[in-house]
This record gives sequence, structure tokens and C-alpha cells, in this order.
Amino acid sequence: MKVLLSAFACEPNLGSEEGVGWNTVIQSAKYHESWVFTRTFCRSYIEAELERNPVPNLHFVYFDPFGWSEDWKGKQGLLQLHYYLWQIWAYFIARKLDRTIGFDIVHHVTYVKHWSPSFLALLPHPFIWGPVGGAEAAPKPFWQDFSRRGKIYETLRAWAQSVGERDPFVGLTARRSAVALATTEETAARLRFLKAKNVKIFSQVGLSQQEIQELEKFPIPPEEPVRFISVGRLLHWKGVHLGLRAFAEAKLEQSEYWIVGDGPERQRLEALATDLGIANKVLFWGALPRAETLFKMGESHVLLHPSLHDSGGFVCTEMMGVGRPTICLDLGGPATQVTAETGIKVAAIDPDRAVKGLAEAIVCLANDRELRSRLGRSGQKRVREIYDWNIKGKFFAELCEDVLDEKSR
Repeated sequence: MKVLLSAFACEPNLGSEEGVGWNTVIQSAKYHESWVFTRTFCRSYIEAELERNPVPNLHFVYFDPFGWSEDWKGKQGLLQLHYYLWQIWAYFIARKLDRTIGFDIVHHVTYVKHWSPSFLALLPHPFIWGPVGGAEAAPKPFWQDFSRRGKIYETLRAWAQSVGERDPFVGLTARRSAVALATTEETAARLRFLKAKNVKIFSQVGLSQQEIQELEKFPIPPEEPVRFISVGRLLHWKGVHLGLRAFAEAKLEQSEYWIVGDGPERQRLEALATDLGIANKVLFWGALPRAETLFKMGESHVLLHPSLHDSGGFVCTEMMGVGRPTICLDLGGPATQVTAETGIKVAAIDPDRAVKGLAEAIVCLANDRELRSRLGRSGQKRVREIYDWNIKGKFFAELCEDVLDEKSR
């Protein structure tokens, strides 16, 4: 089978979107002859990795509109324009390449965003869209805690999603998809609204077998102090302010709250910790390299992840791999990863009730070592059974076979 994959973000040895792109195309090449469209910016990283570890059946096609090969980090507006133009370029390049190769399946991999089109859906082949996310949003009652900057961000984000969904090419992408994979229930609802015919929930998050094995090596830390940890950029929608309020309300004696990450909210969060009288128990580590971050996670007992609109939530899967339970809000990607067997999900109705629920979960896990251990073991089992990239690769391979069989009927 000849598969064309669109992976705008695709880079080895990274997490997030780039890691999703890279691992998906590597898995595709295990089963099918695979051609991958990606940015010229990624070329040096990809070719260096393939020189060290060649992958048969994998062919990369690098391009950028007008030769723009910048990283665009910190320039969201320009990045989104670049991405849209890149998708248009992809269609014309694919149409020409298709005359020579004759693709069987087309698969859009990254960006993982439902409100931007993939023009490859216009090709005369079965089209797999996703996994895509992006419909997740912070419930309106939580906006009251956001800074002015945070409220502006949420307003612009909601506007961009609304405008994006009205793009006729987004609707066309949805209607022409043989299968549309959604990262969350929220996005699945929007894909159905856009008239996607066959919508399935499937997280974009995954870990390699090597990563899983490394995570499982972390020993259980000493019983005291019971240590909670939050990991991620310190942005308003990451909900760390809710974690601080909940940790303060829990009033635990022998406990600590570690916060790994940096961002524009850090000063406000440090001030909040002082106001709540817990500054002596809260440690802001700042942004750390991945290896150090994982080590800090291994030294902790529980992940506290009160994010308000993650489509993924990679850290939840990583913490399950370490063998620790997660406390999260019942929203977005974390809500699809965390189950009653691996952690505690708290209803996100309004800030006060969310804080109360988070505090109760904190107390529950702080006082029950056996429960923490049981949830941690179940989390590791769930990672091995669902989030192993080899398992996900097999799923994609079978999905391609099913889609092609459906076409031939």
C-alpha cells in the first residue's frame, strides 16, 4: 500500500506535535510504503536521525511556500498564515506526485487542529483526518480568574475557531474524510457538526517502548513528604492557580507542591502562593530539560494537572508511565487518558467547586499509599496497552486496510 502523510510538524526526539508527526510516520513505514510531506525547517533534524537509524519505505518531501523556512516560534499569526499556505502548496505538489506514484491512502497527521483545512482531502483517494483536536475550551465560569491578557487570548482563540469552522474548505475536509479521528469528545462533537461521517475518539499521545521502559525504572519516592507536581508552561489556561488554591485548602502537614515550567503567569502564581500562606511548601523549578523534568516526576507521588483546555496532555501519559496517579479536571485530552483506575477526575463546573474537588482528591491520595500504588500500577498497564506507539502504529495500519477495503466494496 502507498500512503501519503501530511506532517507539517515532524521532528525526531521531541514531544508535542513534532513528536506526534515523527512517530506516526515511522509507524506507517513499518507497514506501508510511505511518503511524508513536511517543512524544510525540519529537514536537517530528520536527515541526521535517518543517517543514524535508516528507515526503509520512508520517503520525505520537504517544501515551504515562497521558500519560507523559519521556525516561526513566538509568531503565532505568521505561523498560522504559513501553515495555511503550506497546505495549499501540499495539494499541488501531491497532485503532481500522485500521477507518478499512485497513492492508495492520504493521511493528515499534523497540525492536530480541526479548524484548519487539509487540502489533501481534495485528492481522489480515501482520506484519514487526524487525530485532530482544538475544540476544547475553558468553561466560561473559569474566565473570572484570568488576567486581562488571558481573557483576550481566550476571546481571540474562540473567534479564530469560529472563523475557521466557517471556512468552506474546513467543511469540505470533514465531509471528504473517510475517517475523522478526534482527540477529545469536545472535538468529536464539532467534527460531527461539520458533517464528518465517521468520527472516532483517538488520542494523539503516545510513547515509544524505550520511553516506557525508562519511565518504569523510577523507584517510588520516600513516603514523606507527599509530593504533588504540576508540569507545563505557566499559562492562564493550564490552571496552576486552581492547583495552588486546592493544595492550600487541603491543609496537609508533610507535603510539597512542585511546579516545573515557566511562562507569563509565573509572577502571579508566586504571589498567589504567598497570599495563600503556602510559599514555604511550593517550589517553582522553572523550565527544565526533559530528562530533569522526568526525574522530578519520578521524585513525586501525584501529578496535579488542572488544565482547562488541553487537547493532548502528554504529561498525564508520562506520569502514568512512571507509575503515579493523576488528578485532573474532567476536560479535554486528560479526561480521555485518565480513568477511575489510574487517577481522579474532578468536575469542572466553576472555580470554587473545582478547587473543592481537587482538594478532596489531594487529601484522598495523600492519605492512602495503597490507593496511590494501585492507581500507579493500573496507569502503567494502560500505557503499555494503549499509548505504546507500536500499538498505535498497528491501529493506523489496520485503519488504512479497513478504509481501502471499504472503498473497494
